[in-house]
Amino acid sequence: MAYDFIVVGAGISGASTAYHLRRQGAGRVLLLDRAEAASGGTGRSAAIIRQHYSTPLLVRLARDSIAMLRRMKDELGQDGGLVQSGYCFLIAPDMVEGARRNVAMQRGLGVQTEWGDSGAFGQQLPEINRDGVAAIVYEPEGGHADPVRATEAYVAGFRREGGEFRARCAVRRLLREGDRIAGVELDDGAVSAGTVINTAGPWAKPLAASAGLDLPLRAVREQDTVWQAGGARPVPSVSISNGVDATYFRPLGEQRFVAGRGFPKAYVDVDPYNYKLTADADFVADIQQRFEHRFPALAGMRLVDSYAALYDVTPDWYPLVGPRAGIAGYADFCGGSGHGFKIAPALGRELAEWLLTGRVADDFAQLSHDRIAAGRLFVQSFGGNRA
Repeated sequence: MAYDFIVVGAGISGASTAYHLRRQGAGRVLLLDRAEAASGGTGRSAAIIRQHYSTPLLVRLARDSIAMLRRMKDELGQDGGLVQSGYCFLIAPDMVEGARRNVAMQRGLGVQTEWGDSGAFGQQLPEINRDGVAAIVYEPEGGHADPVRATEAYVAGFRREGGEFRARCAVRRLLREGDRIAGVELDDGAVSAGTVINTAGPWAKPLAASAGLDLPLRAVREQDTVWQAGGARPVPSVSISNGVDATYFRPLGEQRFVAGRGFPKAYVDVDPYNYKLTADADFVADIQQRFEHRFPALAGMRLVDSYAALYDVTPDWYPLVGPRAGIAGYADFCGGSGHGFKIAPALGRELAEWLLTGRVADDFAQLSHDRIAAGRLFVQSFGGNRA
C-alpha cells in the first residue's frame, strides 16, 4: 500500500507533524513508532514551557506553541496538561547584559516578560538564597505541560482526521532509489511513500544512515530526578531555569518536583540502543546539594525517582527541520537538543505547510539540513539552559 507521507517516530515532533499534515489536507498519512506514542525522549521530557530564547525564530516558535497548547482541548478534544503557573530565569552577573538584550527582543515580539533585581518575585520564589543572583526574569505565560498527554492528543487528533497510526512497528531501514527516498522497510515488508519524514529523535541518525544520508546528530544521555519536599514549607510553583547554578526545576504538585542540570555541563555521547537508564549516584547527590543551597526550604528533600533519557543534539543546538537538497521524498525533523518539546507543535505545523505547499518562512527555511553544508550555523547562545 502506498502513502503520500510516512512519519517515522511518534514523539511530540512526529505526532504534531502527522496531525498537521492531515489537518492541512494531505492524502494518506502513516505514523509509525517502534513502541508507543511518546515512549522515547518525549515521554521523559521535563516539558518546561518558556519563551526566553536569544533568537527571534525560537521565540516565535515557542510563543506559537504555547498558543497551540492552550487551545488544544478545543481543537483536539483533549488537553496537553498545560499549566501556566509562570517561569523564572535566575541570571548570574556575567549574563545580565545578554539577558537584557534578549528580554528587549522578546518584548518586541509580544512576549510578556518582567525584569527584576535579585529581590524581585518573592511570591514566585519563596525562601530563595539570592547569593550570586544578579537579576530574575519572570514570564507569567510560562510553566509546564504533560509531554505524554500532549503527544497523545495529537495522535488522537491525527486519527480522527483520517490518519493511520501503527504502534510497535519498527522501521528497519529507509528505501532509497537513486536520489529519492521511496519508502520504508518494516518487518512485514516494504511500504512506499511520496515523502518520508524522519522524526525518530536520537534514533534518527542510524535511520538516515540506512539510506546513505548523513545526519550530524549526537545522542547524549540526560539525567533527571524527582523529589519530595519535606514538611509544609513552600516549594516554588513556577518552572525555573537557574543560570547561576546551571539547574532547572519543574513543579509536579503535592510538594514534588523534577530537578536536573542545565547548560553548561558535560554531555556524554551514548549508543541510543544501549545506555544506562538510571541516574548516577554522584549526579543525584550533586542535584540535592545545589537545590538545598539555593532553596533552603528544600533541606532534607527526599528522592522519589531518578532516570536517564536521551537528547538528540545538532552541531548548533537548533533542530534540523525540512527537506534537503539532493534527495527527494525525504525530510528531517530531529535535533530538539533539550528544547524540542517547547517548540514542536509550531514546528510540526510549519513543516507540514512547507511540504504540502512549498511555502516556508525565510527564518524557518534556515532550519533545513542544508545550513550545515553551507556553514550557516545558528549562534549557540540561549540565555539560559537548554532543558
